[in-house]
Amino acid sequence: MFHKEGQKIIITTFFLVVALILVAQFYVDMEWARFALQIGGLVILVLILQFFRNPKRLVTPNFDEILAPVDGKVVVIEEVEEPEYFKGKRRQVSIFMSPLNVHVTRYAASGTVTYSKYHPGKYLVAWHPKSSTENERTTVILHTPKFGEIGYRQIAGALARRIVNYAEEGEQVTQGQDAGFIKFGSRVDLLLPLDCNITVKLNQKVVGAKTCIASVAKRDE
Repeated sequence: MFHKEGQKIIITTFFLVVALILVAQFYVDMEWARFALQIGGLVILVLILQFFRNPKRLVTPNFDEILAPVDGKVVVIEEVEEPEYFKGKRRQVSIFMSPLNVHVTRYAASGTVTYSKYHPGKYLVAWHPKSSTENERTTVILHTPKFGEIGYRQIAGALARRIVNYAEEGEQVTQGQDAGFIKFGSRVDLLLPLDCNITVKLNQKVVGAKTCIASVAKRDE
């Protein structure tokens, strides 16, 4: 299955590649050049198809866990000052997506959307320290039953020019549900309570709606 956000790009690319193959077949005399153009077109189509793939993942909502919102690699685990909404300290876990990863954003937890805002910005590389605050991004806050309020940011990178965010304030959402898409980019930051248990490590590869990122802190009875 392919994500709906890629439908126009996939269809357009398909017809362009078909046209390229036909033009090369009938108007390019040199065999090596004709072959190179046709193979090149097919490679581009395959890359577009794999980028917009949307594998279905069955999720049984677990209120005690925060799941990875995207596929990728954990590049940041640190305590940060969050000035936009929480105006205080949070545990930040950042996941970098390469062009080969699935780029669907999924809700990391079930709850109610209490805040959803788009910010225009720059297109620094996703691993730049200031990309979280200066790049094009969206900020979404969920009120969850066990963790209280948690947040996530979709962040555009050097290649991304289009963030799609489905979160609407007041909406009830389910863990693993489709929350958006980042076209050709790049990073998602999770903003979690200080007392939660982080269950991933730096450079660990994670799978959206599968890998547990954090669990509820155990408290003494």
